[in-house]
Amino acid sequence: MNKKYKLTYLPIFQNDLTEAAYYISRVLNNPAAANRLIDDVEKAILERLKSPDSFQPYQSKRKRNHSYYRINIRNFSVFYVVIGNTMEVRRFIYSKRDIDAIL
Repeated sequence: MNKKYKLTYLPIFQNDLTEAAYYISRVLNNPAAANRLIDDVEKAILERLKSPDSFQPYQSKRKRNHSYYRINIRNFSVFYVVIGNTMEVRRFIYSKRDIDAIL
């Protein structure tokens, strides 16, 4: 029997995604690419929601109460944790940044 998971987003994730989309749309002047990125992020998260804890946890340098998991989308990474039956999406980070320092 498949376990059902709820999906929640932290406000910081929403801010991260908004800032990235704004940069792509306004600074790089490519609103279509920004919209595609948002669509791809949503699609990847919903796909992962089917079995969020069946993937390899992200190897963090910090000790955590809940393991982080990573979804790679183009040059970005979505980070989430699984708490009980909830997939909590926490961060959206450009992959070239110092991810361990941000998390």
